[in-house]
Amino acid sequence: MKKRALSLILATAMVAGSLVACGGSTGAASSEPAAEAEAETEAEAETGAEEGSVLNVYCWNEEFKTRVKDHYPGYEEVDATHGKIGDIEVVWNITPNENNAYQNNLDEALLKQDEAAANDKVDLFLIEADYALKYVGSDYTMPIADLGITEEDLANQYSYTKDVVTDSNGVLKGVSWQGCPGVMIYNREAAKEVFGSDAPEDIQPKFADWDAFVASAKELKDKGYQVVSSVNDTYRVYSNNVTSPWVVDGKINIDANIDKWVDDSKALVDAGYAGTHDLWGDDWSKGFYPEGKVFAYFGPAWLIDFCMAADTEGSIANAGGWAATEGPQGFNWGGTWICAAAGTDNAAEIADIMRQLTCNVDIMTDIVKDDNDFVNNKPAMEAMAQDETYGDAVLGGQNALPMFCAGADKIVMDQITIYDQGCNEEFQKAMKGYFEGTTDKESAINAFYKAVVEKYPDLTY
Repeated sequence: MKKRALSLILATAMVAGSLVACGGSTGAASSEPAAEAEAETEAEAETGAEEGSVLNVYCWNEEFKTRVKDHYPGYEEVDATHGKIGDIEVVWNITPNENNAYQNNLDEALLKQDEAAANDKVDLFLIEADYALKYVGSDYTMPIADLGITEEDLANQYSYTKDVVTDSNGVLKGVSWQGCPGVMIYNREAAKEVFGSDAPEDIQPKFADWDAFVASAKELKDKGYQVVSSVNDTYRVYSNNVTSPWVVDGKINIDANIDKWVDDSKALVDAGYAGTHDLWGDDWSKGFYPEGKVFAYFGPAWLIDFCMAADTEGSIANAGGWAATEGPQGFNWGGTWICAAAGTDNAAEIADIMRQLTCNVDIMTDIVKDDNDFVNNKPAMEAMAQDETYGDAVLGGQNALPMFCAGADKIVMDQITIYDQGCNEEFQKAMKGYFEGTTDKESAINAFYKAVVEKYPDLTY
C-alpha cells in the first residue's frame, strides 16, 4: 500500500476518542529458552537489523505499562515514563484518549516513521477494537508471523481476539493479553432488599431476557432504584449482538438490534427506570456508591476492578458489595491489542513481550491472581474458573470466571469496520435528545447520519 493511501486511511479514520479500558508479581520466564532464542533470531532477520537501544511504546493509559512492570521478566522501572530491559531503554509515550488525542499523536508519529531516526521510531503501540482495522488494514503494522510468532504459539488464545486484528487478506497483525466478555454487575444489598436474595442463581432468572429485565426494572423503581445508571450502559450488549455492520457498500447502516436498543431505551427512560447520563461522567458513576441507588452496570472484568472506585472508601466495590450474573445477553466490550510498528528495530524484543504476556500460561495466571484481569489464554482461565481459592474482592469473593469463560467462547466479531468508533459514539450522542424528549427519533437519526458523514466524507446514507 502506498504511503499516500496509508495517510488517507489514518486521516479519514480519526474520530473522537472513547474511554474503554480503565486504568504484582514477576511472572515465570518461558520454559523453552532455546525456541525463543531461535524465534528472536528469526524476528531480527525479518527486519534486517540488530536490536535497537530504545523501545518506544505508544499507549493511552498505564494499564499495559503496569502489566509489563509487574509481569514481564527482567523489566526494571526507571521513572514514570522510562524503564529498562537489559540494555534496551523503554520509553513510554502515554497520551490519554480524550478528544482522540492518542490516535492523533500515534498517527503523526507513524506518518514520520520512514524518516525518523532509529531511536525515535515507533516500535510497539496499542489499539482498541473500535478502531483496530484502521491500523490493521495499513502497512504500518507488522504481521505477527514476521516476528517469528507461530499459530502454535497462539493456539490457546480466544478466536475472536485474533479475528479483531486480522486484515482482509487473513494476516494477523496484533495480539492481546486480555479477553473482554461482559456480565451484568449488580448491587448485592439492592438485590436482597428488592428480590430477597443476592445469589446469582436467584437474580439471573429475573434478568434472563429483555422482557424480564423490564419487569424487574419496575420492581426496582418501586423500591427507589434505577435498573441501570444510564441506557448507555446497555448499549454494548445490543451492539455486540448485531447481524450487520455499521457500513454496507459505503452506506451507513443501522442494524435492527441497534434500532431495538433505541426503542427499548426510550421505554426505560420514559418509565423512569434509567437515566441518560454519558458514560464516565460524574452523574453516571454516582451508582458506584450506595446513595446512588443504581442496581446494575454492564461490563467486563476491567470495569469491575479498575473503574468502579474499588479503592475509594464508601464505595460499593470497596465493601465487596457487587455480584455478577450473565444478564439478558452475552457481549464483549473493549480490549487492548499489541501491535509491532513496521520499521521497528526492536522486533525480537517485541516478539518476546508478545509471547510472555499473551502466550505464557504461568505469567497469564499471575495476571489473573494479581490483577483480576480476564486473560487471553484458555488453559489459564479454565483452571482459574475451577480454583475454589480464587475470588474477586469487589464481587464479595465471588469467582465469576466460569461465566466469563462461557461468554468468551461465544464472542463473534465478524461485523466490525474501520468506522465503528465514530458510529458508536455519534449514535449514542444523537439519541440522547430523543430519549430526553427534546427531539423526535427521525430527527435524531438524521443528526447521526450528518455527524458521521462529516467525520467520514467517503460515506453516504
